[in-house]
Amino acid sequence: MSKQMEASPETVRLSLDEVRTLAREVLAGYGLSDAHTAAVAETLVAGERDGCTSHGVYRLLVAARSVKTGRVKKDAVPTVSEPAPALVRVDGDGGFAQLAFEMGRPLLIEKARRNGIAALAVNNCVHFAALWPEVEAIASEGLVAFAFTANHAWVAPAGGTRPLLGTNPIAFGWPREGQEPFVFDFATSAVARGEIELHRRTGKAIPETWGIDAEGHPATDAAAVLDGGAMLPFGGHKGSALSLMVELIAGPLIGDLTSRESIAADGGAGGSPLGGELILAIDPAGFLGKSAPENLAKAEAIFEEILGQGARLPSQRRYAARRKSTEEGVAVPKALYDDLVKLRVARTN
Repeated sequence: MSKQMEASPETVRLSLDEVRTLAREVLAGYGLSDAHTAAVAETLVAGERDGCTSHGVYRLLVAARSVKTGRVKKDAVPTVSEPAPALVRVDGDGGFAQLAFEMGRPLLIEKARRNGIAALAVNNCVHFAALWPEVEAIASEGLVAFAFTANHAWVAPAGGTRPLLGTNPIAFGWPREGQEPFVFDFATSAVARGEIELHRRTGKAIPETWGIDAEGHPATDAAAVLDGGAMLPFGGHKGSALSLMVELIAGPLIGDLTSRESIAADGGAGGSPLGGELILAIDPAGFLGKSAPENLAKAEAIFEEILGQGARLPSQRRYAARRKSTEEGVAVPKALYDDLVKLRVARTN
C-alpha cells in the first residue's frame, strides 16, 4: 500500500483504493469467490467513504469471521426467479446478500417501470452491512425505494428484558433530478450494533438508552449489553413496533428466518445474520404520468424549506463525507487497521 500516511499516532490514512484492495485481499484470502469478494468489498468501501465507520472497513472483521466459521457459503451462486409479474425473488444460496441484490436489481427496476411498482425478495442470504447502498442504487434510476431486513435477535422489545428482535433496519430512497438521491437508513434499535462494538473496542461508555445488562438494568458498559444483555429499540414502543413490522415483512412474508431463528442457526459461532430482505421500488410516473415533474418539484420545495430553516437533510452529511474522502482518503484507527492487516497476513502466509 503506497499511500499509507498516519493522520495521527492513533490513525492510518488510506485512499479508497487502498481500502478496496485491503478488503479484497482479506476476503479472497479466506476463499470467498471473486464475484462475492468484489460485491462485498464495494459495500465496505462505501461505508468508509461516506463516514459510516460502523458499517465501513470495521465490518471486514465481521465478514471474515462469517466466512471462517462457515456461516457463509464462499462460492454461493444466487438464482433469480419471477413468482409474479411485479415480483422478483433471488435465492442467495447461503452467500452474502450483496451479490444477490446486484443480480436481482436489474429485473426489479425493469418491473417497476413496467408495472409502476415491484418488489424484490432476497432469501437465504448473510447480512452484515447497511441498506442505504441498495436504496441509493434504485433511487439513482429515478425510482422511490424501500428496503427492510431482519437480523440476529439482539434487541429486547419495549418493556421486555430478553433479546427477541433484530436491529431490523429501514432504508428509504427518493430520486432527485440532477442531485444525489435523498436517502436514509436507520436501525430500529437505539443504535446500530456496530456502534456498541466500536465502543467496546475503545473502552468507551455507552448511553443508558442503548441497552440493558443480563438482569434487565440499563447499562453503560458495552460488554454488558453485547455479552448476555440486550440492545433496546429507539423511541420505546414506537421503535419496537417498527422493528416488529420489519421482522414480519422481511421474515414470514417472504418465507425467511425471524431474528430468533437466525441467531439460533448461528449456534454461537458469532457469524453474521442469515435471512431475507424485502426491497420495494415505485416509479413515480406510474401514479403521475406526465404530471410527475411538477409533483416531484413539490418534494424539492420541502427539501429547500428544511435547509432554509438551518436543518439538515438525512444523507447530506454522507455525501459531504463522500466528496472529502474521494479526495483525501479516510483515517482508519490504527488498532483496527493492524487487526485487519493481521487477517490478510494470516491468510497469505
